[in-house]
Amino acid sequence: PQQQQQPQHSNSKSSLSLSFSPMFRVTASLSRSLNCLRQAPGHGSVQRALSSAPAETIGFIGLGQMGSRMAANLLKHNRAVCVFDVSAEALSQAQQQGASVASSPAELASRSKTILTMLPSSPHVESVYADENTGVFGSMYADSLLIDCSTVDIDVSRSLAKRASALGSHFLDAPVSGGTKGAQDGTLTFMCGGEEKTFERAEPVLSLMGGKVARCGDNGSGLAAKLANNLALGIQMIGIAEAFHLGVSQGVDPKALNAILNASTAGCWSSRVNNPVPGVLETSPASNNYQGGFASMLMRKDLNLALNAGKDLPLTLGATALQFYNLLTSHGYGAKDFGVIYEFLTKKQ
Repeated sequence: PQQQQQPQHSNSKSSLSLSFSPMFRVTASLSRSLNCLRQAPGHGSVQRALSSAPAETIGFIGLGQMGSRMAANLLKHNRAVCVFDVSAEALSQAQQQGASVASSPAELASRSKTILTMLPSSPHVESVYADENTGVFGSMYADSLLIDCSTVDIDVSRSLAKRASALGSHFLDAPVSGGTKGAQDGTLTFMCGGEEKTFERAEPVLSLMGGKVARCGDNGSGLAAKLANNLALGIQMIGIAEAFHLGVSQGVDPKALNAILNASTAGCWSSRVNNPVPGVLETSPASNNYQGGFASMLMRKDLNLALNAGKDLPLTLGATALQFYNLLTSHGYGAKDFGVIYEFLTKKQ
């Protein structure tokens, strides 16, 4: 008979709280013993053992610009997906694409043994996993695979990984690079931190949404790689925006300048894919009034995380770049793609 699984519970509280009540599902089989009571490891109360969650169901929490596209790719690969988000509209769209909907992270965890999260910040991630009433930890199955694709504080992620391990499950930090286009096309790069066996278990799932899935080391190393990438990217976009500001101000056609840059040593992702000048690339957020893409306030968040992680290092250009993104946010550009630095520079003149 199939081995029974034990739900886990946590007494930890988070600074955020979701206003949904957890719903637990108990399934039974004639081949299993009914009403089996077991002592959960590390807890004082007796818990009712749950049977295995459907192994084929993937849980996905966080359906924003990135998460909605990532979940859609799982559905395109004919995977059963259960979703949760605080946005009713996002849940409705996912349901129309074929996903089932959970009322809370706790309910989702009771229906899925593989759970992915894609959330805006550290407090959101802590709440989703560790909230006493609605969190994943409170109702997940033993041996669950937890994959957090959010870009958050490294110490927060490592702490959650330790808690997951203590509860008999496996945690992988797996932040992504590639933007909304990569999420849409299923070509994201996943930078993973965790045990080798956890990575090997997660890789087939992540490959459904990405073109490259790489293990960077133990828990936290995926986030370290992502923060290093975004530190470089934030600086890079400012350089490209200033280069176009110079060239266009001197009468150079921006499309011609882009072709030259991309055939020369300055060519990069910020010029080839996410060009900050409206009209140069039709697929760039700049050509859609900087809608979609990677919000300036999120780049500011990531630079803050990077500088905090490297607080003992001389990250001079990173600190200067952060000042630019602080200016963008304070001038009302925070929700727009970070290529809006070009518009900011031209208007500032």
